[in-house]
Amino acid sequence: NGDIPEYQASALLMAIFFKKMNKDETLNLTKAMLESGEQIDLSSIDGIKVDKHSTGGVGDKTTLVLAPMVAACGLPVAKMSGRGLGHTGGTLDKLESIENFSINLTKEEFIENVNNIKVAVAGQTANIAPADKKLYSLRDVTATVDNISLIASSIMSKKLASGSDAIVLDVKIGSGAFMKDLDSAFELAKEMVDIGNGMKRNTIAIISDMDEPLGYAIGNALEVKESIETLKGNGPEDLLELTLSLGSRLLLLGKKVETIEKGREMLKKVIDNGDAFEKFKEFIKTQGGNIEQIENTELLPKAEKIVDFKAKKNGYISEINAEEIGRCALILGAGRKTIESKIDMSAGIVLSKKKYDKVKKGETIASLHGNNDKKLNEAINRMEKIIKISENNIGKKQLIYGMVDKDGIKKI
Repeated sequence: NGDIPEYQASALLMAIFFKKMNKDETLNLTKAMLESGEQIDLSSIDGIKVDKHSTGGVGDKTTLVLAPMVAACGLPVAKMSGRGLGHTGGTLDKLESIENFSINLTKEEFIENVNNIKVAVAGQTANIAPADKKLYSLRDVTATVDNISLIASSIMSKKLASGSDAIVLDVKIGSGAFMKDLDSAFELAKEMVDIGNGMKRNTIAIISDMDEPLGYAIGNALEVKESIETLKGNGPEDLLELTLSLGSRLLLLGKKVETIEKGREMLKKVIDNGDAFEKFKEFIKTQGGNIEQIENTELLPKAEKIVDFKAKKNGYISEINAEEIGRCALILGAGRKTIESKIDMSAGIVLSKKKYDKVKKGETIASLHGNNDKKLNEAINRMEKIIKISENNIGKKQLIYGMVDKDGIKKI
């Protein structure tokens, strides 16, 4: 309400930053932020409502694939999302690259859609956890952002306000993630799972890799296209595997299956029989989107120019720095530098190779999509430092590092 001066709130943040918070204190802070604003009541939706949250990454289009797959299995997915600020757009921006798709649903429309077709994705209302917004802006200017309790309570206050019964968290680790090392990622995941379960919501977290982009496409319309291919059964291996890992746990929490293995089988089935893709079309149509662009992805926004980045020598890809690739996509116009920035829905990057793939001199490693020669040249020049080639194949892929549930941390 503005009753507490900013300097007192700043002192509180500094005390939390240096002295840390215990489990109860973190839960109480989350609860206070949650109760400072609107909480969505989804009790009029039939069944166990599930939601998924990712801590963000590059090429992370998981929601676009996961939501229709889980909904096609008969489990209600009621997802409130925010906009992206950074390398590429968030889930809402990606969906808005589809002509006429509307993220502005009334509460009644949102609930009706989930009851009718089992899925809706909408923008968060402005009054969700306003105390978090105020504290976050203070954290930014008082150098108190990097504290696990403050990060966890900020994420979970918004997630819990969205009203779902069960939540699966995808906590990213690596160069393109907020958490750069494994111990910090597990610590954040545990804190968030403890908060969720402390608030009587079934919560599980998975720790997944973001050292290279997820899938091959980075950029809004390009990621929609890749999501559609995945729903048709032709998607990248890592995107499908992550979706199956997250989705099988959602089905478990939603009591649709008794084991994770059965959940994976159910999800694979809705891809194989076409139900997942049909559900995606139904979801897009219900929220006003142009179905023709889904049936023929060539009709999605396309860049005027495509420039290929080619290998300078033979060898194996040893590094594709996800954060730097994200910055290149941002230069091309695929993301926002500020809240007011306008996104170029057609811009982005499509990789032809991933980490540890063999590559020959002159072979295309990535294609840059853009509408501005100067920006394309700047991005191409940066790619030289981002993608590294070594003579020998030096590594082994690992997509998932473990999970956290109410019983604690389970590393793989």
